[in-house]
Amino acid sequence: MDKYSILMSVYYKEKPVWLMESIVSILAQTILPEEFFIVKDGPLTDDLDKVITDYKEKLPELFTILSLEKNVGLGLALSEGVKGCRNEIIIRMDSDDYSVPNRCERLLSEMHKHPDCGIIGSFEAEFNNDRNNPVAIHRVPEHSEEIYSFMKRRCALLHPTVLYKKSVILMCGNYHDVRLYEDYDLFMRVVLKHNIKCYNIQENLYYIRINDAFFARRGGISYMKTVVGFKWRQHKKGYISLKDFVISAGGQAIVCVLPNVIRKWVYLNLLR
Repeated sequence: MDKYSILMSVYYKEKPVWLMESIVSILAQTILPEEFFIVKDGPLTDDLDKVITDYKEKLPELFTILSLEKNVGLGLALSEGVKGCRNEIIIRMDSDDYSVPNRCERLLSEMHKHPDCGIIGSFEAEFNNDRNNPVAIHRVPEHSEEIYSFMKRRCALLHPTVLYKKSVILMCGNYHDVRLYEDYDLFMRVVLKHNIKCYNIQENLYYIRINDAFFARRGGISYMKTVVGFKWRQHKKGYISLKDFVISAGGQAIVCVLPNVIRKWVYLNLLR
């Protein structure tokens, strides 16, 4: 049986009830993890600490807790987590989302079908309050060739859905401190720089919470500058062509300056 680690980062703004639901969804998997690695990204609230402490006390052999002295951001927190996980197979999980019961089993099964792949992902369903009524399904391309082409303009791997091999992530440089784009930055290096094969299961195995604030955070001049700056750096590194930069960064810049209600419609109807 495959041994795998779940990797999760938690910071102080998370809601304790959502963290608990996220952990419970992993403990209900048809194939359980050998390790649940939680990175505490800086000091947490008492309620969040209690959730984590309670599970650590109930299942001390399962849970590994790494406490960082200060909040360093998702990229650097996960970088420490990848280095600390004791298994080669790592499956990501965010602290406010939900995994369907056979998610990890399906990821492991596809890994065996595609042993040359470094990352296996899936679709994700986006929901607001009611998981049974998702507002959108985020679909991504299936095979390596499609993923490679897609990655030049949009991220073709949905970060919280993925299984990856620790050795591959470390070989590609692990996560970097890239604000808002730590996942895209890493996956570009995996796919476009090192040409490592990846695969996406063409079904939803994961539920991610969204609301109006989710779309608002993807707008404004500051976010637009972050988007354009990130894409320009990827062009300068040779990962994407000037044409890809103009199309992807230009299109996203336009979406950033739209009113939030229109931006929400674009995301749910054109980008999913």
